[in-house]
Amino acid sequence: MTSPKKNFIYNVMYQILILIIPLITAPYLSRVVGSEGIGIFSYTYSIVYYFMLLTLLGVNNYGNREIAKVRDSKKELSKTFWSIYSFQILMGTLMLIIYIAYLLLFNIDYKLLSFIEIIYILSAILDINWFFYGMEEFKKTITRNTILKIGTLFLIFIFVKKSTDLWKYTLIMASMTLLSQLILWFFMKGKIDFVKIKIKDIKKHIKPNIILFIPVIAVSIYKIMDKVMLGSLTNINEVGFYENAEKIINIPITIIATLGTVMLPRITNMISNGQKKEVDKYINKSIEFVMFLSLAMCIGLICVGYDFAPVFFGKEFQKTGILIVLLSITLPFISFANVIRTQYLIPFGKDKVYMKSVIYGAISNFIMNLIFIPKYESIGACIGTITAEIFVMLYQFYYMRKEYKFKNVFKTIIPFILTSIIMLEIIYPLNYLITNKIIKLLVQVLLGTFIYFVFNFKYINSLINIKKLLHIKK
Repeated sequence: MTSPKKNFIYNVMYQILILIIPLITAPYLSRVVGSEGIGIFSYTYSIVYYFMLLTLLGVNNYGNREIAKVRDSKKELSKTFWSIYSFQILMGTLMLIIYIAYLLLFNIDYKLLSFIEIIYILSAILDINWFFYGMEEFKKTITRNTILKIGTLFLIFIFVKKSTDLWKYTLIMASMTLLSQLILWFFMKGKIDFVKIKIKDIKKHIKPNIILFIPVIAVSIYKIMDKVMLGSLTNINEVGFYENAEKIINIPITIIATLGTVMLPRITNMISNGQKKEVDKYINKSIEFVMFLSLAMCIGLICVGYDFAPVFFGKEFQKTGILIVLLSITLPFISFANVIRTQYLIPFGKDKVYMKSVIYGAISNFIMNLIFIPKYESIGACIGTITAEIFVMLYQFYYMRKEYKFKNVFKTIIPFILTSIIMLEIIYPLNYLITNKIIKLLVQVLLGTFIYFVFNFKYINSLINIKKLLHIKK
């Protein structure tokens, strides 16, 4: 079993790649297919995504946790895998039938793209990432994803040349997703035995899977439903503006979520072995780390977002800059809630608390979308997302306040808050002092990074040794 230290390093390296690829493809696609093309892809994918969610239900978190519990026994591991995966196949087959019926029976827009996206449902049926996450074997999934991401990059530049090539882009994205799932099956050899599964073995996973699915579908309401509602209540260009803003915001979110991905199976295993004090140390250090990152990224994007969007995506996407500034507000709240979810609620089996928090968040998001999207379009969607993320974090914090001492960790993040304010006060006024946008962006990024690093040098110095950061003992 690979150590958390190596898993963390593997994930960080992969996230660097995730950072680079959108920085290469997004400006190219924005200029080739335009806001309309990006909006169409985002809109159709948002619909098929719900069928993928129903295929997997809550298995990404549930399967991860259950595999982590039994990974020391091959017999139990095999039985657990096949019973969970059998349920996944049944759900996937049902969703595939319903989606095809939906395409054939209804007069939907963008039918060609929607048919191509059947491939996404097939990839969800074959998705067994949860098994390798539970085994803490991140290297295999990351190596595979790295190769395929680079391959996707080349295919986009080779085949997507004009706005009418949107179907080619859709086919490339869907096919590479399917291929990534197929490859993982080759790594299963020798890890499990084939076990004949009875109906009762599958039935016991239904209820906990559904419980963990409820927060998944609730989160999707304010992650995916925003685009569906924008496409339905406004126009497809607004979806394109919002989609590109999310691409930028998702970069820091993905990096921060890396820690949760690595720590969920490890903490689940530690809880099984009664190491409660060690778990508290992990949570404390994790909150400190994600707040250090998220506050810097939040302030940085607020300062540069408006000018960054037209420089990066093209003049057509000026409005995307406003959306980036607004959505960046969510970064500290998402980061804090991610640690609570992946390192406390799910490992400790507090699924109902997690479920309630995101349900309430989804309801608040839906209501705010209905109120503000018709009037403010994509800006209204941002208002709904900000409301939801704050609500989710506050609810989870309120529940944990008696079970975890936040007072100590809050003391450690005060310097990050103060430094962020100083950084904002210094680099934001540059928006009015420097006229050349490219020079302005370079100065703001370099100066902001310098200020944040200098003021937090002591903490950054401690991060050089990741082993020390995570208190890891091999």
